[in-house]
Amino acid sequence: EDKGGATMISMIMVLNHKGDILISRQYRDDVSRAAADSFRLQVIAAKETGTQAPVKRIENCSFLYTRHLKMYFVALTRSNVNPALVFEYLFQKIKILKAYLGEEFDENSMRNNMTLIYELMDETMDFGYPQNCAVDVLRLYINLGNIRPQDEPEPSQLTSQITGAIDWRREGIRHKKNEVYIDVLESVNLLLSTTGNILRNEVTGQVQMNTKLTGMPECKFGLNDKLVIEKESHGKRKPGVEIDDCTFHRCVRLGKFDADRTITFIPPDGEFELMRYRVTDNINLPFRIIPAVQEEHGQTRVSINLKVIANFSDKLFATHVVIKVPVPKNTARAKIKNSFGRAKYEPEQQAIVWRVKRFPGKAECMLAADVDLMPTVRPKAWSRPPINVEFQVPMFTASGVHVRFLRVYDKSGYHTNRWVRYITKAGGYQIRI
Repeated sequence: EDKGGATMISMIMVLNHKGDILISRQYRDDVSRAAADSFRLQVIAAKETGTQAPVKRIENCSFLYTRHLKMYFVALTRSNVNPALVFEYLFQKIKILKAYLGEEFDENSMRNNMTLIYELMDETMDFGYPQNCAVDVLRLYINLGNIRPQDEPEPSQLTSQITGAIDWRREGIRHKKNEVYIDVLESVNLLLSTTGNILRNEVTGQVQMNTKLTGMPECKFGLNDKLVIEKESHGKRKPGVEIDDCTFHRCVRLGKFDADRTITFIPPDGEFELMRYRVTDNINLPFRIIPAVQEEHGQTRVSINLKVIANFSDKLFATHVVIKVPVPKNTARAKIKNSFGRAKYEPEQQAIVWRVKRFPGKAECMLAADVDLMPTVRPKAWSRPPINVEFQVPMFTASGVHVRFLRVYDKSGYHTNRWVRYITKAGGYQIRI
């Protein structure tokens, strides 16, 4: 018995919405194509997709699947695989096919490119083990005739690309200007109870980069991570942010991050997502919202008063602010007074929607509304859904994360221009009333 069989995929199939096999590739002989029939009957015909988990066990065989348009990408295995690895492979497979066949590739484009797809299946997986899934490297040698001979790389260079550690960047890249653009994008999630207690509060962030650098530069990237700052200041209490749940692009050297939390990498050329993180402590909420909602006169009227305070610096401003204040279903009309922006009752949203294009920092504003209700035959208690808030605040981070440095080391020692932007937007920002 193969002891390494714990991460083996036996077969990859692509089926259409009727359950017909478009293409299949068997990597091990412990499953057969007849397995596709059981998948068709028990998953596609049973309309399980979208309601049940995308992992199905049928007759000692596990089916892990995901969809693209009306097609199912299915991995079959008899061993106890790591599902995250299998799904990552399936997502990478779809990404590769999008790069070759176009974003919206469908059944017809699959049928018209069978040779290409079989080549890609053989290159991206060997004997059930995922292999090279980097689109740039695959394009170097799987091109089916659309790369001109002079573009073809040297065989020795190609070998190092396929087997080398850095398959996300090729050698010999040159730029007239060496520049790095860094975007720190944060999403604030908040849920406040009717009494103003915080029930859920966290920030999820991502660092997007666009690098235009010559050669094979080594980059060192630093955030105001609490653990790093305390170590550098030898235990003195300097302000830093506790960053949890970091996940990185595969170019980052995880060993170095585990050892001393330094983020070092050789970046891909162009745009990529360097990392994602989560922060749950000491979050600066951009908006404070104080609602007062009262149902009056035997359920014929509702009065709403809302105070909104911008907690960020008066040098900044929020854009695209939308505050949705729910009202009962049987609302007839609403008289609204607000200090700035535009507010109106929108029946299809069952809410008063208040839109402010530009909301200055430290500003306070009020909204007062008298809502008249239509009489109903069977009066039903109003469920009072929460107030929902959307916004964007440029050059502000709710978590307090900021970029301390980005150092670029290259043997030619060129100068690099760096540009950093911060944007905080609302994730689920809700206040119960």
